[in-house]
Amino acid sequence: MTNSSKKPKHGTTRKSAKPLSRARILNTALQLADANGIEKLSMRKLALALDVEAMSLYNHLSNKEELIDGMLEGVVSEFDVPIFEGDWKSAMRSRAISAHEVLIKHPWAALLMLSRVNVGSAMMTWANASYGCLHDAGFDYPLIDHAINAMDNHIYGFTLQIINAPVSSDEYANAAGHYLPLIPADEYPHINAMATLIMQGEHSGVNDFEFGLDLILDGLERVLAAAGKVSGSPIS
Repeated sequence: MTNSSKKPKHGTTRKSAKPLSRARILNTALQLADANGIEKLSMRKLALALDVEAMSLYNHLSNKEELIDGMLEGVVSEFDVPIFEGDWKSAMRSRAISAHEVLIKHPWAALLMLSRVNVGSAMMTWANASYGCLHDAGFDYPLIDHAINAMDNHIYGFTLQIINAPVSSDEYANAAGHYLPLIPADEYPHINAMATLIMQGEHSGVNDFEFGLDLILDGLERVLAAAGKVSGSPIS
């Protein structure tokens, strides 16, 4: 047996592997989680995808928890960071749409982000910029907290609904047609009317993320005006 055919010692990379780095590990882990789900990600499978020995990963990461934290940081780094340039609603609207689209792209991430405390630089930068945008627009800190909670609840809740129970307009129309006979118009006229519209293709029946987001933003604008704050005149 030649030296080149011997199995590498634990903690070393295979000779055919590219140089191993924390960034390369995290990027590969993201790809695996996106393709197969976070529940199927293991350090062994990650090492196999990287063509390294599993113990090599621990030269760059302490454990799987640190791996997941790093993966979530990578996801958050894709979010648009809001900047106040005179129109806080547009900035926060872009912020929410970006986060929603990124979380749909990485469907395993939303639930983990809700269940873990993330104080990584990407999350802190995103959160601080979000607070700063609203503060520069005239929101005080208690109102900022309410506003961010309302927007983020919409982002995460809507995203999880789409991920866990995706329904196309065609599927919704078929379901409406199936159940319509069980919804007599004389007993449930309004539900019957809505189901008929959906069945006939006159209404998609699919929830609209931006519709709900705009309701929240319009409501926050009214709250800001009622509090007597002037956009662009922050208070402490």
